[in-house]
Amino acid sequence: MGILNTFNEWRATRYEKHVSRMKSDNKCPECYGRGFPIYPGTEYAYYTNIVECPGCGGTGVYTDWETEL
Repeated sequence: MGILNTFNEWRATRYEKHVSRMKSDNKCPECYGRGFPIYPGTEYAYYTNIVECPGCGGTGVYTDWETEL
């Protein structure tokens, strides 16, 4: 199970770095500050059915995301 543990530790470290980078920019880590999530299938499509980000409530601000935790 060494490989699996190593992978999980790498993922956790990567996520922590992402959150700290978004915190320094004051952006929501889930939507990257957009206010709405983009899923891989709709990344290059028109944003017709925009829903607000469940993490930050559509504001795109880190502090709102942090209070929703």
